[in-house]
Amino acid sequence: MTPRLDAEMIARAGRFVRLTGRVLEQRLFAHHFEGGDADGVRAALAAYRAPDGGFAFGLEPDVRGPASQPLAVPSALHILAGIGRLDQETGGALCDWLARVSGPDGGVPSVLPTLAGHPHPPFLPVPAAGADVPSDLLATGQITGPLLAHGITHPWRDGAVAFCWRAIEAVERTHPYEVHAALDFLDHAPDRDRAAKEAERLGRLVREQGLVATDPARPEADATIQDGYAPGEWHYAHDYARTPDSLAARWFTDGELARSLDFLAAQQADDGGWPITYVQWAPNTAMEARPGITLRALHTLRAWQ
Repeated sequence: MTPRLDAEMIARAGRFVRLTGRVLEQRLFAHHFEGGDADGVRAALAAYRAPDGGFAFGLEPDVRGPASQPLAVPSALHILAGIGRLDQETGGALCDWLARVSGPDGGVPSVLPTLAGHPHPPFLPVPAAGADVPSDLLATGQITGPLLAHGITHPWRDGAVAFCWRAIEAVERTHPYEVHAALDFLDHAPDRDRAAKEAERLGRLVREQGLVATDPARPEADATIQDGYAPGEWHYAHDYARTPDSLAARWFTDGELARSLDFLAAQQADDGGWPITYVQWAPNTAMEARPGITLRALHTLRAWQ
């Protein structure tokens, strides 16, 4: 069988990342696909660290400005985990910052009122200063999963685990990005039987609510584009099951996964990068986000190789 990811595809992607990527993405590509050192990645990531201990400055391209935001933390954690540098000292320091911005329920909101004075996308509502800011699964699940996967212990993490269980068990109507966050948690949650049960329920909701296009050639056959999403912002099996080990891999047949991964491989553009399907709200969105999207596509294809 012809591999979905070959050396030529990786080389083309590398040229794209070096042409368009930030130092961070260039360092990440070099580390993951050319044997580059992890220290360079960590040094590039450090430029996004804010004085208060959080992350800012557009590490997450849709979250701009110098004010640390919870939604930037998952990007940092996944980068550190991927280069083998998510240890107790680093993870614990991030948990210290999270504890300072978390709600009494143990979770964190995606963004804080401090984002209001800085550019942000219209689909990311910013709470008013002084308002009670509700925690959400979108941020908390994405953060807690990597901490669990790498054995990071902290009182904040324990409260976040309890929050994630409550939030996931309460999910009825959902959307793809919330499901992704839930999977980040469930794939590493300590109670594996409970995690498998909740993942199975989420998988049913994903199909019932049309949140996955199981046939990329006819996405509209069993999926719908969610309100506020961009035209063509479909989500496929590979978006949920990014590795064979994910609980989401159980949601799909071998044929559905094969079609999805074939489609992902075919999406590499002539310039070597993968496209963005979500709302591009600012001129820099494609320039800053596409290299990261391209790296994620490479990792997904390699995981399933």
